[in-house]
Amino acid sequence: MSEVVKPKGSVIDAFVAGAKKAMHIAINSTIPNILMAFALIYVLNVIGVIEAIEFIFEPVMRVFGLPGAAAAVILAAFMSMGGGIGAAMALFAEGALEARHLAVLMPSIYIMGSQVQFIGRVIGAAGVPSKHVPIMLLINIICAFIAMFVTNIIV
Repeated sequence: MSEVVKPKGSVIDAFVAGAKKAMHIAINSTIPNILMAFALIYVLNVIGVIEAIEFIFEPVMRVFGLPGAAAAVILAAFMSMGGGIGAAMALFAEGALEARHLAVLMPSIYIMGSQVQFIGRVIGAAGVPSKHVPIMLLINIICAFIAMFVTNIIV
């Protein structure tokens, strides 16, 4: 027979412990990623890389009702979800993106965000054969682009 496990502490204790963990994640991961993305977008803008990204990706991004600069957000999100959000906000602050563009980009950031990190942390730790990783990434990318297309129609 199985033993009955009695909870240790109260619900409030569990809530406080969870809140402490969340603050640790925010302070040590999310906020630095967002700030790094702001700084990186600024530097890339100053040296002209954002203009090149806009020019190269404009035809593809136009399908989703987005300017070419939105490709920088998608590339940043692929590396880090916080970085994608930071890049989106930096481009919004500079006037390269509008509120509508952010609405179209948000689902793709959340669907495709942090793929590079997940490969190491989740897929690698779970022992998924490496031959399956490209397909898994492709599925997320396709879903993200479908989400942008549908959101562009709705918004």
